[in-house]
Amino acid sequence: MSTTVSEATTTGGRTWTTFPTLGTRAFVAVREPRDLRLAEASARALLEMVDESCSRFRWDSGLSEVNRHAGRWVRADDVLLAAVTVARDAAAHTDGLVDPLLGRTLVSLGYDRDFGDLRTLPDRPDLAPAPVLPPAGAWRDIAIDPAGAIRIPAGTALDLGATGKAWAADVIAEAWAGELRGSALVSLGGDLRIASPDGEPWPVAVSERPGAAPEALVDLDAGGLATSSTQVRRWSRAGVRRHHLLDPRTGRPADEVWRTVSATGPTCSAANTATTAAVVLGEDAPAWLAARGVDARLVAADGTVVTVGSWPADPTASPATPSPPISSEEQELVR
Repeated sequence: MSTTVSEATTTGGRTWTTFPTLGTRAFVAVREPRDLRLAEASARALLEMVDESCSRFRWDSGLSEVNRHAGRWVRADDVLLAAVTVARDAAAHTDGLVDPLLGRTLVSLGYDRDFGDLRTLPDRPDLAPAPVLPPAGAWRDIAIDPAGAIRIPAGTALDLGATGKAWAADVIAEAWAGELRGSALVSLGGDLRIASPDGEPWPVAVSERPGAAPEALVDLDAGGLATSSTQVRRWSRAGVRRHHLLDPRTGRPADEVWRTVSATGPTCSAANTATTAAVVLGEDAPAWLAARGVDARLVAADGTVVTVGSWPADPTASPATPSPPISSEEQELVR
């Protein structure tokens, strides 16, 4: 296990630290200061395993090996097996709105490298005008052998960007349950999960961009909170501004009806599945979320805020009606 520990900060009775990982930043907070060293070391070790197994941008990852041999069974470690299982379940729960087989589609749109490198590149007008799409419903043919192998349909490629960070946050929080003295919180680029055996709520501020003023406050006493946004991971290719949340029905970035969607759930994975599906659904999102009992906050392209379920009201929100929408980005612990 890695023993690297970052500089710690204590405010408001909570001790926390932050460090880069998976193309974003991890935020780790604990109520018992003595827990921080173990909490961070555990999180770092797990995130290192996730990166080694699940990165689309590492040639030596297990995921890249599966993609290179699409159509054939490929040996996979427990980390990749678990991550792909969660991604396939997300597709099943959303009837394919959250599709893990959009790897080739993202590459055809220019997202072919780590985002930190992508955003520094000049425009590439040579890209094909039409995205490459997997066959409709191909996600149903992702085969997982619990003994240690994965097979994806020929001509497709996995991308776990829609579920990977949220799932990793869940794994970290679940590992902490048997290690820490008190409650703790982990956020990976805004995908947040708590481990709170005492049931005491963690106040979490929601804002559309990292470092921005809080726009909503949620008291989270269990489970997770996630945000999906079209505002942060953007690039320009073939003269067109794009974002990373694709509509699998068209292979193109989802229409920006909502610029951000935040939701809570029993796990961070469940919350993130709901927010990603909501961005793809556009105007149908509030009704879809309400029918599934999801508490959510959506911010429309014009800044209008709509809440669904028992999401706490905020000064800019209006109650959801059967047809309107909502959205929001980066969560930070109120400290």
